Amino acid sequence: MPPSTDTVERVGILVPSGMLGAGFDTATVERGLTLGPDVIAVDGGSTDSGPYYLGTGTAKTSAAAVGRDLRVLLKAAASAGIPLVIGSCGTGGTDSGVGWVAGIAATVMAEEGLDLKTARIYSEQEPSFLKERLDAGRIQPLAPLGDLDAAVLEECTHIVGMMGHEPFVDAIEAGAQVVLAGRATDTAVAAAVPLMLGMPAGPTWHAAKIVECGGQCTTNPRAGGVFATIDKAGFVIEPLDPASACTPISVAAHMLYETVDPYRMREPAGTLDVSDAVYTALDGRRVRVEGSRFELADQHTIKLEGARITGYETVSFAAIRDPYIAAHVDRWAELLRTVLTERVAQTLGLTESDYAFDVRLYGHNAVLGAIDPDSGPPREVGVMLIVNAPSQVTATAVAKVANPLMLHLPLPEMQYLPSFAFATSPAETERGPAYEFVLNHVVEVDSATSMFRTHADREASRA
Repeated sequence: MPPSTDTVERVGILVPSGMLGAGFDTATVERGLTLGPDVIAVDGGSTDSGPYYLGTGTAKTSAAAVGRDLRVLLKAAASAGIPLVIGSCGTGGTDSGVGWVAGIAATVMAEEGLDLKTARIYSEQEPSFLKERLDAGRIQPLAPLGDLDAAVLEECTHIVGMMGHEPFVDAIEAGAQVVLAGRATDTAVAAAVPLMLGMPAGPTWHAAKIVECGGQCTTNPRAGGVFATIDKAGFVIEPLDPASACTPISVAAHMLYETVDPYRMREPAGTLDVSDAVYTALDGRRVRVEGSRFELADQHTIKLEGARITGYETVSFAAIRDPYIAAHVDRWAELLRTVLTERVAQTLGLTESDYAFDVRLYGHNAVLGAIDPDSGPPREVGVMLIVNAPSQVTATAVAKVANPLMLHLPLPEMQYLPSFAFATSPAETERGPAYEFVLNHVVEVDSATSMFRTHADREASRA
């Protein structure tokens, strides 16, 4: 059982990396254990890599990489007698993602002779339940989306609710030594134990935000993890790698990461406000932060994330080195779009409403598009064609029509036939179903844990 909150003066959080499966130096975890952690916390997923992983319920990380990290962390947690907490398992936080990580963890524990009580917290949501909440007026949109159409819920292949710290606390208080959760806020993973042990919400949520991505708040983001020590007045943060450092600027700057407002950040239970936070260097490696506040919300909300299939994609990639085409590549790309549309109509009998395609010019303006600063003609350009259609067969057929154009299409005034180069043979790569995020809404709830299901072994079970 956790100690009484009346006797706890400080709580230590060891965060080995920004994501389970990203890898870290084992020596940094060993050093972190010497600092006296009360929990090992690490995020297991994100929406950063797009909707595919949520849509398919699969992970962006390999089983080998996750297994390697888990082996180190499970042994560390067992030796220190502290919980290991992992959120957003399997990247998207789907039920299958939780099961995937749980299976790897079970294998590792069997191989290492570890007997740790494990709790799995599931966050997937049924469309029928959400329709009831929608009909009751308890689902609200977040910008830029508008009111939710109930049909969208049925179109999603997976929907998850983003939990706060409360389900983690319940699982640990029930005896879990390893908590593997579905979709959770990045900060909830690190905030759960400090809040459970009575640390104030302001410093706790702020520290959790700073450590969420491991070494990203240090002078060497590739160096691995960090350690945060939270007390009643603030927190101290330091890198686990002795060669790295935290500075007031590197720590404060992380509030700019993935936030709309650099001073305020919403959690399910309320809002972190760091507008009065003071960052002080204790030495060349450690920073102390004081003055953070947390404002409890009048209404607890759970954010929804959902993905649906938009069609099937086929991709082709060619490289242009012809100096004349490169100097007029925008005009060439527009010609490609026009000719491809005409030839698809001629050969396949398809109208523009039957499929969609995009031409991206890498080395020119593929990232920023028209707002890219004019830097003169590129030396070489990579041309990516992405075709989306209701079926894979149609998407590939359109890409095949584009094949000769992406290999030899001249501008009208050219006196010769240019040659480009495909990156692969065959030139067309079928990507299968493509997904898009369609939910950016919150559900108003009366209980912070009501939308989540916890399954635990032996005495860790909780009704």
